Amino acid sequence: MTAVGDRVLAIARKETRQLLRDPVYLGLAFVVPLLLLLLLGYQLSLDVRGLLVAVVDRDRSAWSRQYVDGFVHSEYFRLVAVLGSDAEAHEWLRAGRARVVLDIPPDFGRRLSARERAVVGVTVDGSFPTRGQIAIGYVEAIGALHNEQLLRGYLSERGRAGGQVWPVQMDLSVWYNPTLESKNFIVPGMLVVIMMIFPPLLSALLIVRERESGTILNLYCSPVGRWDIVAGKALPYVAVSFLDYLVIFLASIGLFHVRFVGSAWVLSAGALLYSACTIGIGLLISALTRTQLAAMLATFLGAVAPAFTFSGIFAPVASQDAVGRFVARLIPATYFMDVVRGSYLKGGGVEPYAASLLALAGYAVVVYGVTWLVLRKRVG
Repeated sequence: MTAVGDRVLAIARKETRQLLRDPVYLGLAFVVPLLLLLLLGYQLSLDVRGLLVAVVDRDRSAWSRQYVDGFVHSEYFRLVAVLGSDAEAHEWLRAGRARVVLDIPPDFGRRLSARERAVVGVTVDGSFPTRGQIAIGYVEAIGALHNEQLLRGYLSERGRAGGQVWPVQMDLSVWYNPTLESKNFIVPGMLVVIMMIFPPLLSALLIVRERESGTILNLYCSPVGRWDIVAGKALPYVAVSFLDYLVIFLASIGLFHVRFVGSAWVLSAGALLYSACTIGIGLLISALTRTQLAAMLATFLGAVAPAFTFSGIFAPVASQDAVGRFVARLIPATYFMDVVRGSYLKGGGVEPYAASLLALAGYAVVVYGVTWLVLRKRVG
């Protein structure tokens, strides 16, 4: 082995021993990422089910009960009360005991039996806009289904059952996420974000911690070069980051039962490149800062926040504005998100993700090159 390789491995062994001796670092490296995945994976969901619905039934007829049954027998709503007045309905909404209130007029049954138009008042709690929009969609869908049932009954009474032809019919199919479960979308995204939180946070303290304690002088006085320092400090933490990926990947399949149809080898190659990028970002920040507090703040603002905001974890990058799309192309999380979501949901080999993998490799080369440039073997 060459002298350069010996020096790199010597520094890598030293960093590995320090990591294994420090329970705080071990916790940040392995335990906390898994706990974060468990907490967010089980609680952070875009699925809206069991919406609390209250009914003000002023008609109390078989027609109104049939209409309410459409909500009672749906998995998306849960009937919590039959109220008697507007004031009571407003209080239930204000207190959060109901998220949707149906106000059925007193002539609801009479109008429907006379084939006249009946209007049902629907009030939705809009304090959570996304949930409110989804609730409105559910109410409209149940209303459309009820109207279709009424129309079929009307035609059946006139001996035209089965003879009607609907003007537009849909042959609906959902690709890549047939059940439309948000866990198949959220959990892979959390893999990307979690790998951008803890690995760069750990590596951001490597150089600056030795600078604060004064042990960096040992490296300054030794024959090791700047590249030896960068590579030796990066290698153990790239390995730790990749182990984090394996743990999170196995948890996503075993605990969350997330749909995975792609190549584990392609995903793992992307994870290794992404680990190199995140550790390189942390080392660059560590080389530029003078205190551990500054390094942690810079890591959060420069790495974690952009990954959480612009990488496309909740909405596609294409739906962001021009500034958001520009920032998204500057961070490695965006490219790894393409590989992760595609591998989990769409499958395919290397070719669909070649551009993203090359972008991650190029990003790693650039970030380590800049780290090598800014790292100086001198005091001050």
